[in-house]
Amino acid sequence: VQVEEAAVSLWNWTVTKHTGAVINDEQRAKLRFVACRLICLCEGSDPPEGTIRRQILMSMKTGKGWIDIGKADLADGFLENAMNSIEKLYAKLCEGSDGEADIHVHRADVEKSLFKVLSYQAESAVAQGDFQKAVMCVQRCKDMLMKLPKETCYLSILCYNFGVETYEQKRYEQSSFWLSQSYDIGKMDMKCSVGKEMQAKVLRLLATTYFEWDCSLYLDKALKAINLANQENLHPAGFFLKVKILLKSGASDEDINSALAEFMHLEMSLDFCLNTAKLLLEHGRESVGFDFLKSVPERFESSPDLGKITLLHIEFLLQNKRELLAKQKIEEVIIGHYTGKQLLPEALNQLHIILWDRAAKHYEEKSYSEALHWYNYSASFYTPGQIDQNLAKLQRNMASCYLHLKQVDKAKEAVKEAERCDPNSIFTKFSVYKIAVMENDTDKAVEAVIEMGKLAEKPLQHEEKLRVDKNTGSNLLSLAAHIALENDQQIVAIKALEYLSEHLQDCRQLFAALKCLVRLMLSKVMAENEEKRWVPLKNHFLMVDMFKLSHKKLGETFTEDKFTGDMRILEAHWFRKVAWNLAVQFKDSPEKMRDFFVLSFKLSQFCPSDKAVLIAQKTCLLMAAAVDLEMGRQKVTPSEQAELFSGALQHLQTCKEIWKILKLTGDFAKDPTETLLLLYEFEARSKLNDPTLHNLMESVWEQPQIEIKTLEIIASLAMESPARYPVLCKKALKSALNLHRKQPVIDAVKFSKCLHSLINISLPSGLTDLDTCVLQEVWDYFEDALSVVSSTNAYPEMEILWLMTRAWNTGIFQYSVGKYKEAEQWCGLGMRFLNHLGSLKKSYE
Repeated sequence: VQVEEAAVSLWNWTVTKHTGAVINDEQRAKLRFVACRLICLCEGSDPPEGTIRRQILMSMKTGKGWIDIGKADLADGFLENAMNSIEKLYAKLCEGSDGEADIHVHRADVEKSLFKVLSYQAESAVAQGDFQKAVMCVQRCKDMLMKLPKETCYLSILCYNFGVETYEQKRYEQSSFWLSQSYDIGKMDMKCSVGKEMQAKVLRLLATTYFEWDCSLYLDKALKAINLANQENLHPAGFFLKVKILLKSGASDEDINSALAEFMHLEMSLDFCLNTAKLLLEHGRESVGFDFLKSVPERFESSPDLGKITLLHIEFLLQNKRELLAKQKIEEVIIGHYTGKQLLPEALNQLHIILWDRAAKHYEEKSYSEALHWYNYSASFYTPGQIDQNLAKLQRNMASCYLHLKQVDKAKEAVKEAERCDPNSIFTKFSVYKIAVMENDTDKAVEAVIEMGKLAEKPLQHEEKLRVDKNTGSNLLSLAAHIALENDQQIVAIKALEYLSEHLQDCRQLFAALKCLVRLMLSKVMAENEEKRWVPLKNHFLMVDMFKLSHKKLGETFTEDKFTGDMRILEAHWFRKVAWNLAVQFKDSPEKMRDFFVLSFKLSQFCPSDKAVLIAQKTCLLMAAAVDLEMGRQKVTPSEQAELFSGALQHLQTCKEIWKILKLTGDFAKDPTETLLLLYEFEARSKLNDPTLHNLMESVWEQPQIEIKTLEIIASLAMESPARYPVLCKKALKSALNLHRKQPVIDAVKFSKCLHSLINISLPSGLTDLDTCVLQEVWDYFEDALSVVSSTNAYPEMEILWLMTRAWNTGIFQYSVGKYKEAEQWCGLGMRFLNHLGSLKKSYE
């Protein structure tokens, strides 16, 4: 009892909440399902009449609820329960009856519920595609209509709905059955009929079903159905469908005229009449169609939309290639326009579209004079001085025709008119540009390109958004570049490509434009180089900007699926190689060379790091560092020097990282990179007065394989302005001298030069007050020299003379300060070199 009460409460709550729109249809169906199941579970062996009636109601509504939300399969069980409960109810009522009369009453009572359940079962069967079950259920309902005449209308509409549903699913055979049933049921009881309008609607859909199913096979049935529909209720839709069927059947013009005559007294809209005429003309019935079209104005004399009839007439004359007649009609409209018979704005716009379409067709066929003829028709509707964007577009189109006909003056007039109407249009500027290119007016063409570039940057106005897409600016700039190249105007093409590369969104188009621009710039640079002319600085900066833009675009994350990783690598390789070649080309311009080597390196970072790319990266950075150091050696300000040397250090640090990786890929024993990195870094740090320089050199002194030449260069760089590191210089020269001594055969010339430098740095000229230790150290160097001089004849005579002179002068300096013993020693040392002089001995002896 408690469960039953809870189920009834739940059911009532659901009704209330659904009425108040608290729960939706699906939630209602689920709640009904629960309540109904609970009620069924509470059923006893002999439930009272009220309980059975409640079960019937709840089962019916639950089943219907599932059907309404598209879950017909869940409805079947509840509808079956309802059917069983109806049988129980009938049996229970018959048990307590007093005779035949009572039984008839009870049967009538039950049949209403039975009819509903059967109709719901039919709905469920149709939804599940069970045609046979649906037919059986509807037939049982149909059999009950004699006793339930008021349900005639309901059942007729139900069958019509089945017909619509199956028609939409293109199940034409089933649809024709249900629609026929709907019509037949509708005729069964005129008092409870759906009405003539509904019957006609059913028959029109039945005719349409036969027509679409197989017109050749069911043509008679389709005609019969539509004739019946029109007898039931005359309606424009019925008239239109009949004409359609007759046309499909290949009926004679006479038959079609007869059909048209049947409906001439009907109230029909102008659009409906025009659609009928269009239908006739589209099926090639020109005679009937044009006759019908001519009759339409009489029906709508007072309508302001009469222009639509003329437009349709013109359209079909053009479609049937009767241009001469169409032109006559258009000229009549033009005359009417200036004699008080103007078309409505909408119709006039439509006429402009027709005229422009015809002109465009002739333009595509390269019949430019004929295209102009049609554009002039359109221009006839504009008054002098009128400002209109469409007029600007019309004038631009006319200018294009004039240009193809080589009528430049007329093209100029048309473009001037377009500028008056729409001066800020990128299309107008493009027309100006085309004329400038045709006249070889480079300045004006460049000016037009610049204007186009500026307009491409601006957001489109509302009107323009309706006419163009977001790529219009890029497309026009691309076309401008193409036209300039075709006309051999490189300067103009470069400017167009320059703007184009800033606006293109499509990656492949962007890189194609950039490559085209780079090639043009290259050819310009090569030509200037051949003529021994200096490449203008602005051209250099433009090229650098192009490569920077390429680098930027390669680095961006492209969302475009068409631009794959492989494509990006190919583009990167192309640009890095060209940048490399440009760097080499600018060998007489260090700054440009450096810029392009750096760009080549940056672009190579988008390529896979294979051995070839790593070598290229290393070389680019070494060359960039070398150029920075070279420029830093020139006479520049201290701040500029510092900037250049710091730049070189940055390149070297990156290069060292690459070199570490590269050494792992093979044998680089003979590669000078290690030495160059050391020398470049030493020069940069020494000239920056970098405190870490000594730490760098500590690692150098420990290297066992360091070369003599490297040490000598380090010594030279240590004293090259603005660097001044005499201690490092001496240490490098000492190390070099030691290595000279260790050679199997001493190279006397190289040894002499190294010793010369070491003595110079240790014994500066003109100094008299020298520390004894320093003099002793230098004395040892002279002794070294004597031992080598004594052992070979290859020691340069001028170096022996220099050693003798330095030793003698050092003695004289000692003498001048009263150090006679030291003076005697040094002068004696000098005289020891005298014996080794050749031809010069007598001069000094």
